[in-house]
Amino acid sequence: MTKCAAAVDQGTTGTRFMIFDRRGQVVGSMYEEHAQIYPQPGWVEHDAAEIWTRTRHVIEGALAAGGIEPAEIAGIGITNQRETTVVWDPDTGEPLCNAVVWQDTRTRELCRQLIAAGLEPVLREKTGLPVATYFSGPKLKWLLDNVPGLRRKAETGEAIFGNIDTWIIWNLTGGAHVTDVTNASRTMLMNLRTLDWDDELLEMLAIPRQMLPAIRPSSDPALYGTTQLNGPLGGAVPVCGDLGDQQAALFGQTCYDVGEAKNTYGTGCFMLLNTGGEPVPSQSGLLTTVAYGLPSGATYALEGSIAITGAAIQWLRDNLGLIQDAAETEAIAQSVEDAGGIYFVPAFSGLFAPYWDMDARGVIVGLTRYVTRAHVVRATLESICYQTQDVLEAMQVDAGVELTALKVDGGATVNNFLMQLQADVLGVEVVRPVVHETTALGAAYVAGLATGLWSGLDELRANWGVDRVFHPQWDEARREEAFAGWTKAVERSRGWV
Repeated sequence: MTKCAAAVDQGTTGTRFMIFDRRGQVVGSMYEEHAQIYPQPGWVEHDAAEIWTRTRHVIEGALAAGGIEPAEIAGIGITNQRETTVVWDPDTGEPLCNAVVWQDTRTRELCRQLIAAGLEPVLREKTGLPVATYFSGPKLKWLLDNVPGLRRKAETGEAIFGNIDTWIIWNLTGGAHVTDVTNASRTMLMNLRTLDWDDELLEMLAIPRQMLPAIRPSSDPALYGTTQLNGPLGGAVPVCGDLGDQQAALFGQTCYDVGEAKNTYGTGCFMLLNTGGEPVPSQSGLLTTVAYGLPSGATYALEGSIAITGAAIQWLRDNLGLIQDAAETEAIAQSVEDAGGIYFVPAFSGLFAPYWDMDARGVIVGLTRYVTRAHVVRATLESICYQTQDVLEAMQVDAGVELTALKVDGGATVNNFLMQLQADVLGVEVVRPVVHETTALGAAYVAGLATGLWSGLDELRANWGVDRVFHPQWDEARREEAFAGWTKAVERSRGWV
């Protein structure tokens, strides 16, 4: 008898499989990291075959950890690092090149050409997105233009494309070539209003339509397919949910009403605000995106995307050796009263929302002999909070509402110091739920809705519970002074390349 829903949460640095009961509580979980590949400055790649291998491992491990049989799972949802671009052979299932990761900036010149040709207004009006290296359409064009023989294969049906969700679904089901409306909305190729690939945009980027996946609802009772017999789940488990990771977190946080917002702290940081059944154009550097698609129709959101937050902590560990584990940062940051007068702007991939500056690069400003390792660690945590403040201010302008509380999720929310600092910087309450991994929960929810494990959105709302509320403690003067310094530091980072 089915009693659970499960999710593959395929992120930038690793893959997790999580199994949830009807109350939304975790009953099985496993996580594995995968390699980050940096062929040259600004390039970031993944081995898609390795990601699938890791996915198989974590599925098997989570089932064993929870003592769960595949037959107990009502449905599987996929949530994924968005915009990361995979091209593979539909006959062999082999990737034809490394996946180009959302952080990768190799398409900077191509994006400049699109802007110089005056095409950005058309692209923004149709897709809700600015022209930026972030999105998968330009990445796909770059691969077609630069990988020998790839364009010919695409035109003859020997090469197909997908974001990571499509790649995972393909492998789980043994060949279903589908995506959902949220992931499709991040390609610069889907029309936000028709929810279909746009022929004018495909022509603009010279992308053959036949290599693109079918666009389906995020929660699909018709199913994308079922797991294949020789896979890690055996046969016949429904695969029927799909959400880009940030939309999945919004769904898992039960932000189903207009005006509800969440912020996810992962490799990057992503704030989404539910705007209802119509797309709301941004005037303040935000993205207009699909929040989720149910069989009844699509719901839209405004999004503020920040490229580097948790990845900056990983950089302290892997590149500089200042820490051995991310968990250390809480105590280290608390060992000093402030950041010693420094600001760290981690614009390793340029600046995303609300600036969209492809030519920005990371800077640490205000350095003196007084500054220690602890100050650099604290400044890294502060940069997460200040970037979130940038996005929140833009969101309040676009939406015309003042947020009084912010729901938060993601791995970094276990850091109590960071969450308190976030409340202090924003001047609003920060609300952490009982289940921190709401990205996987959201993907499980859409799968369970599709198969009837949950009756509807009200039942999901009843599952949501508060772990802790962080109340702001800074006065307005301190808040304004700190943010003014951040704004000055951001200006130093811009236009570097």
